[in-house]
Amino acid sequence: MSLINPSISSTLQSPSDFYASLLQTSLKTKDPFTAKLIHAQIIKLGLHLGVFLMNNLMNSYSKSGFISDAHTLFDEMPGKNTFSWNTILSAYAKQGRFDRAHTIFQEMPERDSVSWTSMIVGYNQMCQFEKAISMFLEMVSAKISPTQFTFTNILASCASLEDLSIGKKVHSFIVKLGLSSNVPVANSLLNMYSKSGKPDMTKAVFDGMPLRSVSSWNTMITLYARYGRLDLALAQFEQMSERDVVSWNAMIAGYNQHGLDVEAVCIFAEMLRESNVKPDKFSLASVLSACANLEMLKPGREIHAYIIRTAANDSEPVSNALISMYSKSGGLAIARKIVDRGMVSNLNVISVTSLLDGYVKIGDVKLARNFFDSLNDPDVVAWTAMIVGYVQNGLNNDAVELFRCLLSYGPKPNNFTLSAMLSACSSLASLNHGKQIHATALRSGAESSVSVTNALISMYAKAGSIENAKRVFGQVSWMRDNVSWTSMIIALAQHGLGLEAIALFEEMLALKIKPDHITYVGVLSACTHAGFVEQGQNYFCLLQNVHKIVPTLSHYACMIDLLGRAGLLEEALKFIEKMPIEPDVIAWGSLLSACRVNKNAELAEIAASRLLEIDPGNSGAYAALANVYSLCGRYEDNAKVRKLMKDRGVKKDRGVSWLEINKTNHVFGVEDTLHPQRDEIYKKMAELWKEIKKLGFVPDTKAVLHDLDEELKDEILSHHSEKLAIAFGLMSTPEKTTLRIIKNLRVCDDCHSAIKYISKLVQREIVVRDVTRFHHFKDGLCSCGDYW
Repeated sequence: MSLINPSISSTLQSPSDFYASLLQTSLKTKDPFTAKLIHAQIIKLGLHLGVFLMNNLMNSYSKSGFISDAHTLFDEMPGKNTFSWNTILSAYAKQGRFDRAHTIFQEMPERDSVSWTSMIVGYNQMCQFEKAISMFLEMVSAKISPTQFTFTNILASCASLEDLSIGKKVHSFIVKLGLSSNVPVANSLLNMYSKSGKPDMTKAVFDGMPLRSVSSWNTMITLYARYGRLDLALAQFEQMSERDVVSWNAMIAGYNQHGLDVEAVCIFAEMLRESNVKPDKFSLASVLSACANLEMLKPGREIHAYIIRTAANDSEPVSNALISMYSKSGGLAIARKIVDRGMVSNLNVISVTSLLDGYVKIGDVKLARNFFDSLNDPDVVAWTAMIVGYVQNGLNNDAVELFRCLLSYGPKPNNFTLSAMLSACSSLASLNHGKQIHATALRSGAESSVSVTNALISMYAKAGSIENAKRVFGQVSWMRDNVSWTSMIIALAQHGLGLEAIALFEEMLALKIKPDHITYVGVLSACTHAGFVEQGQNYFCLLQNVHKIVPTLSHYACMIDLLGRAGLLEEALKFIEKMPIEPDVIAWGSLLSACRVNKNAELAEIAASRLLEIDPGNSGAYAALANVYSLCGRYEDNAKVRKLMKDRGVKKDRGVSWLEINKTNHVFGVEDTLHPQRDEIYKKMAELWKEIKKLGFVPDTKAVLHDLDEELKDEILSHHSEKLAIAFGLMSTPEKTTLRIIKNLRVCDDCHSAIKYISKLVQREIVVRDVTRFHHFKDGLCSCGDYW
């Protein structure tokens, strides 16, 4: 920059005014070194003794970043006025150097509103809001009148702290000084009341403003959107004569955040079509989030094309939103390309989980794990997403293994992680793993989380420990939600505690907690397993007439099961025929199962026929019909059904049972010969078989579906999978230990009877979880009361 000689510039301007004007111009051009050139010229001309020019020079140094030069100049000034002090004070305060700023503030011979405000602004900019408020209160005590700038900053501090007590006092002060109509001050009041959760006061201030800026309208739109009143937000939006990008963003984000994603996409399209305002990274991130939620790949790609054309993708929020959109909308390959090309250096929680969830959704858990392993220092959300992916794909052992890695060298698991792991333990019916996770939840304080508590109830129930499930439910009486009650009712029903389940349901109704359709599945199931036909029918009416729930196929299946188990087979058939929706496999399967219990071959043929029309490859239908024929002594028909299965290539599900010993699952099939301790197991079972016969047990040879001699049937019965599992469990665990056996099919009549006698013989509780429920065998009795 060339310096102009002041003597030829203007006869109306003094040299000091000329150089002061030149310094102001240099600040606008943002040339940091101009001040130094001007400073040299000032010294050369002997103008460095004037306070006015030195103040301007010091101001230029401080605003150009040369604060040490500004302070040197300040120290060398022979004369200083309040402006001089305020200039150096403001420079230090704005940089957050409050030790120096405070020293200067204390040394000032005289302080004005600018001095106090400089300190308040500095504290506010450095997020030291309490100190800003404290400084403001000192300012008022010193009887210094705040300026407009003071008020806007102190209201910003109150807003950040959501401190209404001070905010209201500041509001009163503003009214007293007549600044209520000042637009920047009124906007600061709007912001303070809005962020402090006072919509009524916000609206009152807005309504009282004679003049409003775009910012005023934006505050109201954002407020209404936050509370889900998008109708009011839209009304305000449509009244605006002028809109900026914040106005559009508030509407797009509001719709997106409240699940109105179609509306979010539409208003974004309107923004592009009818507005001169260009979308920014916030507009783009919100509309891409809406496309992700809608799984709308086409509009998402069009927005991506717009981003590329306008070079608007140079921001991590937009890149993360693109990854999330493509992951959720079936464009996983493109999402991965965005990641691999390094278009975003810091993947956020949503994009990571979306990409992982996308792989999980298509069942490609291997690719999900490869992506997870490629992350640098994955956070707890990424770990949880991967664990959930394993659980959702039935890979529960992999979920457990990854959780162990998380505990060893990953971040601290959160409530969602623990809930997911408890779900895995529920599927594995692993009580040991579940207890370990419960201990982790206790140590981290996560047991107080409703989601973790509900998962604990479900885990303990599915692992066969109904007492622990009850204990957890009893400990959280103050925080139970609908899911808590429902989980406990279903748990009690599965464990044959029908009366307790019904009592809990009645207590739930008395407390005015509204049951949902899943709750009703639980209570109807409880009535089914307990044989409470009339009670179940009453609840089915309550479901429709009082709680206005449209019955689902699950409710209808429960009612069919309820009638069938009670021997009311004709009523069950009529119920099916009157159903307003087409009965499914479960409905006909429930009737077929009841026919087996009641040995009704004719109705079983109808049920099996209708079931096979829906699902021709259903092996259970063939097996159940063959079972009924065998129980009725119709062995030729049994053989025909089995031949038909073979001809049609239908394979019967192999019955297996397993139990966990020393953190290892031991699996057994009927006549199992694969276990390394098979000889000892068969020997143990032979001893048990002999001893329980002495106690009065009579093998139910009708349970053998083939026409064999009685001795061979007897031997086959003794080698059923659950009996072998029990024999191994008795060999491998200390006396009095509860055995917990899981079976993938229903327990047969003979095994049910034999296990009652075994529990009496060995004086142990034996819990068997079959495909429909739990049986607790103890002292020769079963919790089902022989009604299952």
